[in-house]
Amino acid sequence: MSDFNKQAGSLSEKAGISSPEITNVSAINQIKIKRRHQPTAQELISGILEGNRTALSRAITLIESTNPEHAEKANEIIKGCLLHANKSLRIGITGVPGVGKSTFIEAFGTHLTQLGKKVAVLAVDPSSSISHGSILGDKTRMEELVKNENAFIRPSASGETLGGVARKTRESIILCEAAGFDTIIIETVGVGQSETAVHSMVDFFLLLKISGAGDELQGIKRGIMEMADAIVINKADGDNIKKANQAKIEFNRALHLFPPKKSNWQPKVTTCSSITKEGIMDVWNSILDYFETTQETGFFQEKRNEQNQFWMMETINEQLKQNFYSQPEIIALLEQNKKAVQNNETSPFAAASELLKLYFKQSR
Repeated sequence: MSDFNKQAGSLSEKAGISSPEITNVSAINQIKIKRRHQPTAQELISGILEGNRTALSRAITLIESTNPEHAEKANEIIKGCLLHANKSLRIGITGVPGVGKSTFIEAFGTHLTQLGKKVAVLAVDPSSSISHGSILGDKTRMEELVKNENAFIRPSASGETLGGVARKTRESIILCEAAGFDTIIIETVGVGQSETAVHSMVDFFLLLKISGAGDELQGIKRGIMEMADAIVINKADGDNIKKANQAKIEFNRALHLFPPKKSNWQPKVTTCSSITKEGIMDVWNSILDYFETTQETGFFQEKRNEQNQFWMMETINEQLKQNFYSQPEIIALLEQNKKAVQNNETSPFAAASELLKLYFKQSR
């Protein structure tokens, strides 16, 4: 007998072995009935206000949905939760892939729950530009925090959004606040794109860095450094402690070259280890100092008000874009103009102008 036949024989199913039959038909029918039942907006609102995580998760799914039929229900839920929102401290965390964002958030979130805080983590997972899929593996990486009864972790796909923030993250914050979470952590993709989106929806913007990986010079960039309210050198443990302390000195020097912030807050640089938990408390104390300082100056509320205006304009832009691409006549003409542009029969600007003229004509 050849080696191939031996392998095939060892992998073949033996006689008399079969998959077990499903016996609990009643339980399966009950599950199907529950799945068919779609809770009303008011039922979801009541569940959220009671701290029901299932209701919160289902409501966020509705908000993230691109189905036009879900939009009205989602808006009703947001409106019902709005009066119970704005009672949390919102923290944005960013950093390049591999800096240890998920590990840090788990250590940081666990520390906060031990202090009696209720923590919601809105983790944004990068979407493939080819398949448009996402792994959504943050719950796997935060295996301890996900089991914590005072924590809620919601991974979402970034989609085509720049800055690594899910399309409806802003609305998800409102629902989490209404559910009683007093600390909201937003983890961005951190792929070097514009971080303006996350900065415009949080109170405190934390930049995670690592040392000894050629990251120091790369990290000293005006845009991201000016937005950061704190810089944390992660993975400061073992043989890396000396390098982390050196990186701390370099970043401190760089921060003092920038003009004072509008908030009158001087960003701080700290080191920490998500493994040994060393320095985690210092990060939280720094955030509390920022909160106290900006509350006293009035900057905290001023920033919140500006953010509300910004997201009003963003919502208008998003709705206009969605309405534009949902028009049947626009869809048909768009395909024609795409081919014409590819074949150099017209310019991209002329094609866009023709589409916009059609859209404005229909809008009258």
